[in-house]
Amino acid sequence: MSILIVGGAGYIGSQTAKAVARAGLEPVALDNLVYGHRSAARWGPLVEGDISDRSLLGSVFADHRVTAVIHFAAYAYVGESVQNPRKYFHNNVTGSLALLDAMVDHGVRDIVFSSTCATYGQPVQVPITEDHPQRPINPYGESKLAVERILHWYGGAYDLRYAALRYFNAAGADPEGEIGEDHDPETHLIPLAIGAALGTSPKLQIFGTDYPTPDGTAIRDYIHVADLADAHLLALGRLQNGDKALALNLGTGKGHSVREVVASVEKISGRKVPRVEVGRRAGDPPALVADASLAAQRLGWRPKYAELDTIVEHAFRWQKGRFERRSSS
Repeated sequence: MSILIVGGAGYIGSQTAKAVARAGLEPVALDNLVYGHRSAARWGPLVEGDISDRSLLGSVFADHRVTAVIHFAAYAYVGESVQNPRKYFHNNVTGSLALLDAMVDHGVRDIVFSSTCATYGQPVQVPITEDHPQRPINPYGESKLAVERILHWYGGAYDLRYAALRYFNAAGADPEGEIGEDHDPETHLIPLAIGAALGTSPKLQIFGTDYPTPDGTAIRDYIHVADLADAHLLALGRLQNGDKALALNLGTGKGHSVREVVASVEKISGRKVPRVEVGRRAGDPPALVADASLAAQRLGWRPKYAELDTIVEHAFRWQKGRFERRSSS
């Protein structure tokens, strides 16, 4: 069986490709390499190209005899989505439509979609359950919600089976150290804090210290990338066993503040994290924490790497190794 992983050279896509290969299936990565890395697509063939290229999609489905799809391909910078919404709707929505049409045309029924907690917008309750109102406050979240709604209607009309996995803050790196987070620009807290500790990036900016939280900084639910990969494979198995529609949160159910993350990075690295405190960013809620009990119930999924120090340790090992490799080359 060939599983098409769209965005398969990216951070979560490449980790999922590794999990797919370990399950005895062939991952076929389709990636335009705008944010993905050729070196990360190492567990199956890589097709370089864009999700909106309908001719290319047709060839990939036919040539690789694709039986299911896992869809990660999206632009995902919230601030950029506000400044340039056309880029996000063209890629994230129009590109997804091209992919879904190719599935329908080639008789492929099963798709696992990488969604996000950004579809919920400002939380009215924490932890957040799947029945929380979906009211995005930026074009990125709106584009993901649009695809969720399209999946619903395509499911009814064309007998597609889908899982929309709404995950919270993806973090960490491959426990075996083979792949990890490598974004440009980097916007995620843990790699930025590690970079500041290693001296490979500027001082860490802490956005807001006056939130209504125990230490005044924002709280987020950090979920290990390997646990996310496992959840995608489990969700695909449920679809192939007959489930028609799943919408599930993926998180640990535990929130950690920015200061707690910084303390963990300092503990794991043995170095201070140079930092500067600045004002809040517009639209950042005080806390985002998942209720992932439905994923446990429907998929039998529970995070293996739920502890913050474990997530940071894997990320630090990857980032330090990457820096050392680049310094010696």
